[in-house]
Amino acid sequence: MALMTRMARLFRADLHAVLDRIEEPEVLLRQALREMEECVNADRRELAVLMGQQRSLAARSGDLEREVVEIGAQLDVCFEAANDDLARSLLRRRLEVQRQLAAAARRHGALDAQREALARRLQEHESRLRALREQSDLLAAEEARHAGASACAPANAAITEHDVEIALLREKQLRSRS
Repeated sequence: MALMTRMARLFRADLHAVLDRIEEPEVLLRQALREMEECVNADRRELAVLMGQQRSLAARSGDLEREVVEIGAQLDVCFEAANDDLARSLLRRRLEVQRQLAAAARRHGALDAQREALARRLQEHESRLRALREQSDLLAAEEARHAGASACAPANAAITEHDVEIALLREKQLRSRS
């Protein structure tokens, strides 16, 4: 039974290796970059829409606050003239406007929460996009280095212990600087 398990594991490993070669990592990375750029752009558009909604809501709230002040001045006139019927009508209107103001304040709070969540998501997406771009740059540099090395070096050149020692010293030197 152990032999069958090992054979199955070997077959799966070989199959995964074949699939990895078929998938072409450069193409997949470019596609991931495009998708992440689209995601970042969509987030930016959505953020702009939310900010526009907040601006229009703030303007509407300003209008409603001015209306409350104006109604207050009109109420003063009504009470000086002892016109309770007109005062009742103005009080009803002021209550309606105050409710609209409260609803606008709640909506503004909800938009703030949405905007903050979207800004965090946008920041995460931009961070992922930078990481993908770095991976793409590294892959391109690696491919260029391999293309240059394969053109110059013979295909059967072996890496010697001397090459490994030099690489080790370079890595230590790089790490000591940082």
